[in-house]
Amino acid sequence: MTYRWLATLARRRPLSSSRGIFHWAGMNQIIKDYLFSCQQCSRNKNINHKKFGLLNHLQIISGPCNSLSMEFITQFLLSSNFDSILLFVDRFSKMAICIPAYGTITALDLAEIFNSNVFLKHGLPVSIVSDRVCLFVSSFWTNLCQKLKISRDLSTSSHLETDGHTERGNQILEQYLWMYVSYHQDDRHTWLPLAEFAFKNTEHSSTKKSPFFTIYGRNPSFDSIHIS
Repeated sequence: MTYRWLATLARRRPLSSSRGIFHWAGMNQIIKDYLFSCQQCSRNKNINHKKFGLLNHLQIISGPCNSLSMEFITQFLLSSNFDSILLFVDRFSKMAICIPAYGTITALDLAEIFNSNVFLKHGLPVSIVSDRVCLFVSSFWTNLCQKLKISRDLSTSSHLETDGHTERGNQILEQYLWMYVSYHQDDRHTWLPLAEFAFKNTEHSSTKKSPFFTIYGRNPSFDSIHIS
């Protein structure tokens, strides 16, 4: 039952009115969610916030490593003190770059990882697609991208398809690791290079070629390997 005397004029008002009468765990979030879903509020209240911008297409990719998508995979058990994976995916070739990381890394750490694993090996990208994780919208990372003339293409809320390359890459990488890590899951970091290689050597459904072939013009050779 909605108590009409609480008068949902604004979110802070029913919150302040309710605090003197009710209290339960998570009350603020529950009231917030209720007000956002209230049909009467949506129909009758004036909209005072700024108008939402139009959705924009991502830039057209012109070549390998010109545009990357980036995302964190977190909440793993510790493996050699690493509890996260930073994943870059080249939007052109679909190549994945998997880097063990800490969930508490700073923007400076991110810059050093980017320098060692992306810039020094593949050059500077024109754009980086990512979600709006605090680390990716921090002042340091924003200013660094501006200095390097890298366009930051941030995803829109509730539009996971924006960085679908990394979302799909996450799924494949996690499936691989779950199949091969030890029972205690403490050797995950040792499997990352193999997982990355397997990812590069697998034909992608959209390009019909492996990322390795797209970049180097050939698939890796296994002629000298004899399996008995």
